[in-house]
Amino acid sequence: MRVLVTGAYGFVGNAVVRRLVEAGHDVVALTHRPAGAPLPELPVSQVARGDIRDKKALAAALDGVEGVCHLAALTRVRESFDRPEEYQDVNAGGTVALLDALAAASPNLTPRVILGSTAAVYGAPERQPISEDTAPAPSNPYGVSKLAADDALRVRAEAGEIEAVSLRCFNISGAVSGVGDADESRIIPKAVAVAAGRYPHLEMNGDGDAVRDFVHVDDLARAYVLALEASTSAPYRLYNVGATAASMREIVATVEQVTGKPVPVVHRPPQPEPPRLVADISRITTDLGWKPERSSLEALVADAWSAVSGSAR
Repeated sequence: MRVLVTGAYGFVGNAVVRRLVEAGHDVVALTHRPAGAPLPELPVSQVARGDIRDKKALAAALDGVEGVCHLAALTRVRESFDRPEEYQDVNAGGTVALLDALAAASPNLTPRVILGSTAAVYGAPERQPISEDTAPAPSNPYGVSKLAADDALRVRAEAGEIEAVSLRCFNISGAVSGVGDADESRIIPKAVAVAAGRYPHLEMNGDGDAVRDFVHVDDLARAYVLALEASTSAPYRLYNVGATAASMREIVATVEQVTGKPVPVVHRPPQPEPPRLVADISRITTDLGWKPERSSLEALVADAWSAVSGSAR
């Protein structure tokens, strides 16, 4: 299948492209990096450059495409509070622009679209683990924008224009081919950066007992391939993707154990945050046969550390 991956040169996109090619698909990459800017090595057959909202760039990228893995997005929760309109425009508006361009490019086909969604759409439900039946209640503009993207996908699928899957991912970490998560506002990237000596300490709210769900980026990439290839009669499907529940303190201890380096912690006053946010993944396990293979906390940290320590050499 000829598959377009938007955001192909990002942290998740890199892993998804490699898994798609390994599965025998022909991959087209869409990147917003400007013409002439160097691109990392990636096994794609074509590169299109342009913003996800650029109709001309989308038309060129979608030529002959039968499937789309849509990863292009703004993803920083804290930043979204300062730039809510931009997050809505890129994440929701960009998804609508992509779906419009896909309808124009493939009027006689029913392509399959896999959207990189997020657990942030759920907010902080009391009932744990979180299932796909949990009512969305996003508590930040990022979650609001991604829920709007989910809704746009569902509406088009129910109208028969596409077949669609939203993958609501929990916290993604690890690395593939030396590409890790560069967003050091997240706990594992920041902790390994402290271990590498790039920061003097890690700041932690309260005692570090808050528990979150983590999944390796390569395990997530396999979920994209399975979702793309699965046979189904349902026009729209929704899956949680998570794997390993860990507290902030456990993460710090694992980083120190894996790296052999100290991670000094400065404890800040506790913040009003949910004590536990973990995924119920029974639906994706049952429907797609997906299960995590590389998502132990040790593997997540070791691969993230390898990417950081390798780039420092």
